[in-house]
Amino acid sequence: MKMVSTSIAMALASVVADAGPSRANSMMKTENTEQTSQAVTNPYIGMWVTGDGQIRQELLANGRYDEARGQRKSAYQGRYEVTGNHIDYWDDTGFTADGKFVDDVLYHGGMIFYREK
Repeated sequence: MKMVSTSIAMALASVVADAGPSRANSMMKTENTEQTSQAVTNPYIGMWVTGDGQIRQELLANGRYDEARGQRKSAYQGRYEVTGNHIDYWDDTGFTADGKFVDDVLYHGGMIFYREK
């Protein structure tokens, strides 16, 4: 399975390389447009905080998040994607998680986050 994935990745890299810089730039612009599109339609952007204030998770407009824990700023960072009221997280270290927004409250990882006002 890993060999197939590596082969596909190499083939895609070859296509991008053969397409030249303008094609690669076009592909990056498409990716950025998709992230911007998410930001426009995502009503959950902003700071979310646990009731005790110990965990603060900021959902950024570019599809990234930054989570602070206690005095430790940027304890976790990664990307997120919102579909309806469901959120999926992909931490930069490879950790994945999800959550759900219900009545402007975020339920994630056994914790409850409230929108910072």
